[in-house]
Amino acid sequence: MAARILVIEDNAANLELARYLLSYGGYTVLEARDGAQGVDVALRERPDLIVCDLQMPLLDGYQALALLREHPECAGMAVVAVTAFSMPNDRQKVMTAGFNGYLSKPIEPENFVAQIEAFLPAALRASPRSAPGA
Repeated sequence: MAARILVIEDNAANLELARYLLSYGGYTVLEARDGAQGVDVALRERPDLIVCDLQMPLLDGYQALALLREHPECAGMAVVAVTAFSMPNDRQKVMTAGFNGYLSKPIEPENFVAQIEAFLPAALRASPRSAPGA
């Protein structure tokens, strides 16, 4: 059974691209357009993995992660930050905050699914497929 992945992203184009790539990769994609909505969806749906933008309205990615970690049912959930910030100290800040991983924007369509799968247990990974257009 393939994983359910929550994508928290306020930019419509980025959300659409992530949804397309992950869906094509065989995953069920849940969506939220800001940090507050992301926390609500995560608590209600209990996804296998969360992919979270850092700069968003209402709650940024750091605030959303802090709220998720307060709930025992979400405390161990893998959360991967996706951000346009790519300075060396940005990665350290993300990891120190408690994210399980860090990906830089713009996402690379040919590598995105494989990068996300690295944070999933093998049993939850979809069957291998070629990247769209490959």
